[in-house]
Amino acid sequence: MTRVVRFHEYGSANVLRIDDIEVPAPAADEVQIAVRAIGLNRAEVMFRNGAYLQEAEFPSRLGYEAAGTVKTTGSDVSGFAEGDAVSVIPTLDMSRWSTYGEVINIPARYAVKHPAALTFEKAAASWMQYVTAWGALIDQAKVTADDFVIVSAASSSVGIAAIQVARSVGATVIATTRTSAKAQALTDAGAHHVIATADGDLTARVKEITGGKGARVVFDPIGGPAIAQFAEVMAVGGILLEYGALSPDEGPFPQFAVLGKSLTIKGYLYTEIVNDDDALARAKAFITDGLESGKLDPLVSRTFQFDQIQEATRFLESNEQIGKIVVTV
Repeated sequence: MTRVVRFHEYGSANVLRIDDIEVPAPAADEVQIAVRAIGLNRAEVMFRNGAYLQEAEFPSRLGYEAAGTVKTTGSDVSGFAEGDAVSVIPTLDMSRWSTYGEVINIPARYAVKHPAALTFEKAAASWMQYVTAWGALIDQAKVTADDFVIVSAASSSVGIAAIQVARSVGATVIATTRTSAKAQALTDAGAHHVIATADGDLTARVKEITGGKGARVVFDPIGGPAIAQFAEVMAVGGILLEYGALSPDEGPFPQFAVLGKSLTIKGYLYTEIVNDDDALARAKAFITDGLESGKLDPLVSRTFQFDQIQEATRFLESNEQIGKIVVTV
């Protein structure tokens, strides 16, 4: 029997339970992993609340990220052996291939041998955030050293990853956050400039920082009225990649800025990369190289024990952290 986290109804963190179940042998294309650490994501909170793209079938497991060692492999799997240290790239079905457990089965396509110097905690905090940021900034926006990049809601794990990914190619990063409370932490995390949107003039500050040119790239999970605000501070020919909808409000379409500056506003999903074999291979190479060189360094805000999964999830929902919450197993 193996301990796994499941929920039997939608609700708060209180519905999460640790159950003992039998984990089957891996399918032909899967690896079985003895989990050492689990990375928590807001998508899992939405799934547990019934507010995600995927609906749960109860009792449901959950979880996108983990790291551990290979226990065994399916008959069709090559390139992995018992004892290999691996981390998990989020799959397209968290209930089928969930990671909140002591032992998990994952398709080999989503398993990566991580650099030897990387801890299991940092490995479990890597792939959702870095694949998301890489896909938007490198694969789609083609960020270079000549660019100014605005990363909004920058204290999230994806925001921190975006700061590092943009910096790794030499871009200048402008991080935005609601108040100044996290400004120093964002500077410490690598942002060249930090703007607290509730305390300062976004337009004036971006104009000052960019010498009047504006930012060519905006990476935003907020949406709503923020889209029009960011469009006003973008450069001619700029691209805004919208990867979330944290704002519950609809905002006006910034038609004059879009037309006057020939802007692109694009909805972006992590699945665009994971669904594409070539793009996923490029992401794996870029991220593994960055982890090995130290240009990409996952920021783990706090760790919890497996038995503290409810407490860990509540802390994630409190939005008090900068970076990633990790559960050790």
